[in-house]
Parts: sequence; structure tokens; C-alpha cells
Amino acid sequence: MYRPKSTVEQWRIFQAVVDYGGYAQAAEKLNKSQSSLNHAVAKLQQALGLSLLEVRGRKACLTPQGEVFLRRSRKLTQDVESLEHLADILSSGWEPVLRIVVEASLPRTPLYQALTAFRSQSRGCRIYLVETQPSGCQAVITQQAAHMVFASRAYPNITSLPLATTVYVPVCAPDHPLATLSGVAHTELEQQLELVLADGNEQEEGWARGEQRWIIHHLHDALSLLRRGVGFAWLPLDVVSPLLNDGVLVRINMANQALRKRFTHLVLPGTTPPGPAASLLLSLIRKYYDEQSQQADLS
Repeated sequence: MYRPKSTVEQWRIFQAVVDYGGYAQAAEKLNKSQSSLNHAVAKLQQALGLSLLEVRGRKACLTPQGEVFLRRSRKLTQDVESLEHLADILSSGWEPVLRIVVEASLPRTPLYQALTAFRSQSRGCRIYLVETQPSGCQAVITQQAAHMVFASRAYPNITSLPLATTVYVPVCAPDHPLATLSGVAHTELEQQLELVLADGNEQEEGWARGEQRWIIHHLHDALSLLRRGVGFAWLPLDVVSPLLNDGVLVRINMANQALRKRFTHLVLPGTTPPGPAASLLLSLIRKYYDEQSQQADLS
């Protein structure tokens, strides 16, 4: 097993002598005797077999080797400070990791806003953000494998918070046969290929589906296929709005202008109350989803 030849304290003293311009000045700042600083640096240089400092008059100057080791040693002491700070954070109950699972078809702009605001207050907490299908959400909730799950339905006997109502609209490429029609009936939709953003096992909350359907597991894949004129899809209005404005996709002109809606629920699978990091993120999530709902009401 490797045994270090130096200590963190020796490197801190070495840095202090350089930063304050000499042994006497560093001793005063560190509230240590000058002889103890001389001894620490001398022992460090002896262990390394290198000269790091040379005294010129009353000033301690770096040697070429010392310049290299000064840069590297600063990272070492910063890493140690970070480790000790992390220990303080974890001992206070702050979670080191938060795992978030989002159902693929749900829009998530407010979530991104909350995560952006959380970053500056995260205190080193890592975020694992995973997209999955409805069946995947159910598995995660059953196994309590995430701190929070964004799902399109609530689950019995599990804490869930209603966050938002999302409007879905039918869209296709400009060159798709449905794009130029007006007053499209549901029976006409059923004759076209539909891209369904789901796992194929659910009934999409009672939404009628045509016989021709492809099951798409990721929103990115559905949008890529739509751009190429493959099929049509019911997608969240706030997701496709920029594409509609740019003419990349068009909204199908339905006979009754029917809209489909889906709720976003924030499910907390754990049996214990959220910790401080999760509680902070939850408050930010509710804040930005509330703001989105208020804007929707005004519009």
C-alpha cells in the first residue's frame, strides 16, 4: 500500500509562505512559530528530494520545481476542503443525490426552471434525471427507486401532488396529406398512421386510437419522424408551439377543434418525508408549475 511522503498541512504551510512572501509573514498570519514553518517546509522538501523554496534576503522565492508543485498542491488542498465541506453537508441530512423520473410524454419546462434555480443552492447535490414510459414510472414507484416521479396519473396510497394540465394537439409535417385538409373528422385520423408516445400497454386515458400506429418511446424520435412526414401525433401544445411557429410542423384542422388533456402529477414514492434538498427542489417545482398555470389562465 502506498504511504504518502507529505501531509496536507505541509502543503498548506508551503502555500502560505509563498502567498505571504516569507516565513515570518506566514507565521504571523497562521499564528504559528516561524521555526515550525521552517521545519515543515524543510521536511517536505527532504521527503520529495526537491528544493521548492529558496530564501533571497528576507523573501522566500519559488524554484522552478516549486512553481509546478504550487499549482498542483492548490488543487490538493481545495479537494480536501471540498471533502470536509461535503462531510458537514451530509451530516446535516442534506441528500448527496436526488433521482427524478419523468414520463416521456409530459412537458417539463417548469421542471427545467426549478432545476436551474436549484443549482445555485444545491450544495453539491447531484441530480439524476431519467425519462421513462408509464410502465417504467409504475415500476420506479413500486420499488421506491426515485425521490420524485412526474407521471400522468396518481397512484393510490402514495403521496402525489397535481401540478398542471397539459393540452395535446394533433400535428403533422406540412407535406403530410392531413396538413391541407380542413374539418378533419376522427374517422379520417383513424385511417392515417399515428405515432403514439407510449409503451403500447395503456389506453391513454380513454383516447381513441386508430388501427395504424407506431409506438414511440422518446419524444425526440417522434418529432424526428414527424418532420420527415411520417404519420401524425398528439403532442403537448407547449412542446410543439415553436415548431408550429417556424412552420416545421402544422396543427391538423379538426372538425370540432377537439383537444386532449392530460394531468401532470408529482409522485413521492418514499415512505419517509423528503429531506432538505428534496424539500427545496419540491418548493421550486411547485413555484414554477404554479406560475405556468397562472400564465395559462391569463391567456
